[in-house]
Amino acid sequence: MESKTPSSKRALGPWMLTALVAGNMVGSGIYYLPTELAGFGSISILSWLFTCGGAILLALVFAKLGMIMPRIGGPYAYCHEAFGEFVGFQMAYNYWLAIWIGNSAIAVAFAGYVGVFIPALNVHPLYSYFVSIGGLWFLTLVNCMGIRAAGTTQLVTTILKFAPLLLITVVGVFYLHPNLIPPFNTSGKTNLAAFSGAATLTLWAFVGLESATVPAENVENPKRTIPRATIIGTLIASLVYILGSVAVMGQIPADQLAHSTAPFADAARILFGPVGASLIAIGAIISCFGALNGWTLLQAQIPLAASRDGIFPKIFSKQSRAGTPVNGLIITSILITCLLFLTLDKGLIKQFQFITLLATLSSLIPYFFTTMAELMIFMKDRDLLKHTNLIPSVIIAILAGIYAFWTIIGSGQDTVFYGTLLFFSSIPVYIWIKYREVP
Repeated sequence: MESKTPSSKRALGPWMLTALVAGNMVGSGIYYLPTELAGFGSISILSWLFTCGGAILLALVFAKLGMIMPRIGGPYAYCHEAFGEFVGFQMAYNYWLAIWIGNSAIAVAFAGYVGVFIPALNVHPLYSYFVSIGGLWFLTLVNCMGIRAAGTTQLVTTILKFAPLLLITVVGVFYLHPNLIPPFNTSGKTNLAAFSGAATLTLWAFVGLESATVPAENVENPKRTIPRATIIGTLIASLVYILGSVAVMGQIPADQLAHSTAPFADAARILFGPVGASLIAIGAIISCFGALNGWTLLQAQIPLAASRDGIFPKIFSKQSRAGTPVNGLIITSILITCLLFLTLDKGLIKQFQFITLLATLSSLIPYFFTTMAELMIFMKDRDLLKHTNLIPSVIIAILAGIYAFWTIIGSGQDTVFYGTLLFFSSIPVYIWIKYREVP
């Protein structure tokens, strides 16, 4: 199904789409990664550079596919075109699970940062629950109002979230204390093992680089806007990640950084005093809020595309007068609300965290399939074979595929094992959906 030409009043422009990519990538993770990487030493900076390179390769693949085939659904649409209905369904199923389970984690993180200013949220789980679902349903309502309202919200929150991060990054680098930069490798492992371990952690920060391709039907001039937003958004996030990590390392001694629960806030306190720490806490709240808005925008787009192709229930294909897949938004938010309720039981918190890790793996699998889908699409479409940039595109797709496969391996044996089971669970669901079509 080819992408429709959206009304300019409903469409996402270049700035909004770039904000969607950068905003979805830069969520709560950036505020914790310096602590998680502190045990590796300054070799983690090389890991950041390597991961940024891999992310840019993936971004180039999505940019190319977004340019030659701007269809709603992003990874699902490409895999459906390349490998057929069944593989397309598996990608839609896994990617949709990744979105709404991941949204649950973002909503919890949002409530956690609000708890910095309202301590009662950290004492009474029920209060935290209501803040989480309050933010979720407010943004669901915003998205129900139309893609333009959601895009405007995303642009504003992305600007607001990047402001304090950039402030810490720029000032922190300017007042860098080189003597505080940790030794090259403090992990006690070989350089290769330390490098791989740090790179495995950093790769989670780049999930969302494909965001511009998912709502393709609602993008102004998609063949031009999607590639640019994908690449620029990924580069912006990469720059913030690398410089931000260096700035924090240069302000906080390594032994303290390894035990910090809020590394950016601690760095801000050193640079600007208590006001700086509060500014970062507010930035973290906005960051989670913006990321939740961006992923809420996407949570109904995948089922909408799959429903139109007859491999998701038809209820997901119904849209409002504003062109919004309201049913998909509401159904998915109900699922998130139910999953959040499970976190009220403290015994389930670790299990919940593990499920979110599986959700991230569920998004990495479509990355690998998408890189292979580009190669398959080139082979199936003779016109594309005549394209002058074919050879560079093929090389990039192969390198991106190798990187995506490496990230899946780097997720760990347990995660890959259970993630594979989650992937296989799509098979009986597909059979059930096809069974319902039998007269």
